[in-house]
Amino acid sequence: MQTFLTAGMLSLLLFAFFSNVPLGYFREGAQKFSPRWFIFIHLSIPFIIGLRMSNGISWRFIPVTLALAAAGQWLGGRLHRRRNP
Repeated sequence: MQTFLTAGMLSLLLFAFFSNVPLGYFREGAQKFSPRWFIFIHLSIPFIIGLRMSNGISWRFIPVTLALAAAGQWLGGRLHRRRNP
């Protein structure tokens, strides 16, 4: 069985990563476990779900999108720490 990366899947992956870079940047500046902190972590999830459903992408693709969202959060936080020592 071969799996091809469709345009919808690619757009979902790119969105999951790149939308979370600025959110991770802002999250790093918020007080840990504050409402703002939780919002910055979870804000992209409804949009990721919407993209996945509108493109007919299987639920089995969810771990990949979550991993890319976490990687975007990590990179954004790292950029914030690097810019604001």
